[in-house]
Amino acid sequence: MVRTAAVSTETSTPAPATPTEREPGPEIGQEAGPDADAAALPGSPLAKRILLVTDAWEPQVNGVVRTLANTMRELKALGCEIEVISPADYKRTVPLITYSEIKLALGARDDVEDRFLSFAPDAVHIATEGTLGWDARHVCLKHKFPFTTSYHTQFPEYVTARFPWIPLWAGYRYMHAFHDKSGRVMVATPTMMEQLRLQGFRNIALWSRGVDTELFHPSKRAVDGGVFADLPRPVFIYVGRVSVEKNIEAFLKLDLPGSKVVVGDGPAREELAQKYPEARFTGSKFAEELAQHYADADVFVFPSFTDTFGLVILEAAACGTPVAAFVAPGPKDILPGTNAGVVDMDLRKACLQALELKREDARALAERYSWRACAEEFRRNLEPLPKEGKRRFWHKLRDLRARARERRRLAREAKQAIRAMRQ
Repeated sequence: MVRTAAVSTETSTPAPATPTEREPGPEIGQEAGPDADAAALPGSPLAKRILLVTDAWEPQVNGVVRTLANTMRELKALGCEIEVISPADYKRTVPLITYSEIKLALGARDDVEDRFLSFAPDAVHIATEGTLGWDARHVCLKHKFPFTTSYHTQFPEYVTARFPWIPLWAGYRYMHAFHDKSGRVMVATPTMMEQLRLQGFRNIALWSRGVDTELFHPSKRAVDGGVFADLPRPVFIYVGRVSVEKNIEAFLKLDLPGSKVVVGDGPAREELAQKYPEARFTGSKFAEELAQHYADADVFVFPSFTDTFGLVILEAAACGTPVAAFVAPGPKDILPGTNAGVVDMDLRKACLQALELKREDARALAERYSWRACAEEFRRNLEPLPKEGKRRFWHKLRDLRARARERRRLAREAKQAIRAMRQ
């Protein structure tokens, strides 16, 4: 079995007490109250020994893995000691239905508990809602040890997109069951914070994203057209997993000048390639080659409604490529007011307008984001939020009704926008 750990550079720091030696904590999700809140104030010590439990990890290739890997790398540079528990540590795994790249570890709970007790973390973060996530949640609750979680994917919307007969409420019930005991649920954008609030989630905190502005750089753009030298201009590109929930067909069916390119792989690639033979499907690209594809394109198109952020938006912008997207979580938080992209429920209109934008403005947007700032925000968020005060029943009922009304309003607007888009 492979164990993933990094040794701290600060060897003079005394080892903290093991979890069983700590003062008894509150029930998870009922945060530690005023004392814990005071510990989160500026100037208080931050966690140095961090246990990350995730069902999404290398060698998987997706935005969640890139976010976690880059955050952990920066935390190590800050002197933290990191222990990662992932499916790579276990031989007994099964592929996730509809997402075979993700392997779910089976029968790992005892080992997760052993590693938790051995590592004696200052903080535990559970990144995903898979089998390892549930195992770690169980261990933390058993030892009354506070933990935080993060919400990387609009899982209920993803499931409903894949299986329309599964109602949205069922997906949210599953997510509530997982996150309701979390001391802090980290999300990537203000839009996702509001969306989860309307679904009744508590303890929500913002954890933004970063981008490697050295790898993804405008200098990668070739003067002769580069990797797209043989294609008619302009070149509109999508980068990401090729699957139904990414809504790629909304991009491919657009009447646009020039060429369309899809970079990535996934279960829908073969079907879409047959249906849209005029588009180029390159398969997955990595590192320098991926940066070249971003940079040599004229517009990056992001048609997804189910992402919570869209890390690829920042990667494209870092290469100087303007972005066109629907009004959806992620794009509408990142792009408006930046001149780096256009968000509109008319994706064709957004694509054509994005052609007119300056590549320098796209780069300027990306330079606002760094993985160091992302890691520092993550580390601050490891402290659970203070416990909410008790409220009277009718106050809770009033808030419940208000959230339900707002959800219905947003659902009506979304249906109207989709109908308008299809006309």
